[in-house]
Amino acid sequence: MSISQRQEIKQTQSLVMTPQLQQAIKLLQLTNLEINEFVGQEIERNPLLELADPSKPERGDGKLEEFGSDNNSETFDTATLANKDNLPDTNDEPLDINYNEYLEENSTNVSEFNYDQSSTWNVSSNKASNYDFNESLEQTIENKVSLTDHLLEQLNADIPDPAERLIGYHIIHMLDPSGYFKSEISSVSDIIGCEETKAIQVLNRLKKFDPVGVFAKDLQECLTLQLIDKNRFDPIIEKLIENLDLLAKHDQKSLLKKCNVSREELLEMVVEIKSLNPKPGDLYNNDVAQTVVPDVFVRKNNTFDWTVELNTDNLPKVLVNRKYSSLVNNKNSSDIDKTYINDQLNSANWLVKSLEQRAQTILKVATEIVKQQSDFFSQGIKYLKPLTLKDIAEKIEMHESTVSRVTANKYLESPRGVFQMKYFFTTSITSSCGENNLSSETVKARIKELVNNEEPDDILSDDKIVEMLIKEDIDIARRTVAKYRESMNIPSSVIRRRQKKPYK
Repeated sequence: MSISQRQEIKQTQSLVMTPQLQQAIKLLQLTNLEINEFVGQEIERNPLLELADPSKPERGDGKLEEFGSDNNSETFDTATLANKDNLPDTNDEPLDINYNEYLEENSTNVSEFNYDQSSTWNVSSNKASNYDFNESLEQTIENKVSLTDHLLEQLNADIPDPAERLIGYHIIHMLDPSGYFKSEISSVSDIIGCEETKAIQVLNRLKKFDPVGVFAKDLQECLTLQLIDKNRFDPIIEKLIENLDLLAKHDQKSLLKKCNVSREELLEMVVEIKSLNPKPGDLYNNDVAQTVVPDVFVRKNNTFDWTVELNTDNLPKVLVNRKYSSLVNNKNSSDIDKTYINDQLNSANWLVKSLEQRAQTILKVATEIVKQQSDFFSQGIKYLKPLTLKDIAEKIEMHESTVSRVTANKYLESPRGVFQMKYFFTTSITSSCGENNLSSETVKARIKELVNNEEPDDILSDDKIVEMLIKEDIDIARRTVAKYRESMNIPSSVIRRRQKKPYK
């Protein structure tokens, strides 16, 4: 058998993900905050992109005074585009041959997105004047000193010796966010090159810093330091501290025996323990509370139908400066300059249209969710229906993966509260009669309601909850009840029995 080389021509088809198509898909799953950050980066690198300045006056034709003052200039902004059913027509070069294929196969066809404004599922894009993002932000963001800075200030004030300050500096930077020092002290002495006894001495001095309880190696020492500071540490409460595992189990019988106290005395010590801070470092946690800004609003209109509105207040208003592009192309510019500007213009066009496509797709998905879950918005959690990504995808003729991207980290505000869009996708629990399947969230809500209403002398076991649900035509297994209960952080019946009457 001879081995030879030969040339062969073979024609195959393959899907090529262009950078523009990848960008469009990426934009679908970004939050509004991430969209603003992404647009900011694009504006820095693309000279034809600009953010509209709300402080600058606009002319009657809707074009900014600075950009768009003649016929050679045109501006698009993504906020007002969200009000339109169709993308703007331009005479520019096509963005990319794969863009239309992407619209047909994996996203909303904007030209067909024209819900009847007077129908039950009314769709609009609104600035939602009743939502004040700045006010909400001011209520949640507060300038805080970090735990590290707070401790370093005390270190510089209370420990004058430079060598000891150096040791303290390293120990402070080895704390975990809760203020615990869980490393081996020998690691500090190895880094600094000092004796371990010296490092222990500095650590003991640091344990007197504020907040009380920092630099403890575990919860037991943390609580002990706080009790010592309050002058409440004695041999009896020390016994209780040594048996925190029994306290967590509400095993009062064993605690009474180990502490050798009356029930009243044990209760007083438990109250004292609960008043302490198990994570003193959290007092100086510098994490900023994240304000949830809804992507869409669900409201009732004058005819008591649900209206879905896109929140455009926190979307970037992007402008494409075509005047600059025309100037470069009309002058005696080099071919390199013209090619660069044309590439940037195509990129800018693509970005604006991708942002518009994202807005319309979110609106379309949210509208269908509200349509499917209208009973929930009108009557509450008991009427939340089982729903899957596939159900929505089939209704609006989009790919399931696109629906998944669109609903990721997106929020919907309604009279019943703010919900992640993913919240409305739940599994189904079959009823005993075979009709009216229930959402898993509805069943969870019922389990929580039963537990909240149970009597201290009649704690419901999982088996008992199953019996009660079956009487309500909810066919469910005990292991499913246990799984749902644990997902809601509801303890077992044994723990709840101890919690509801621990010291009587």
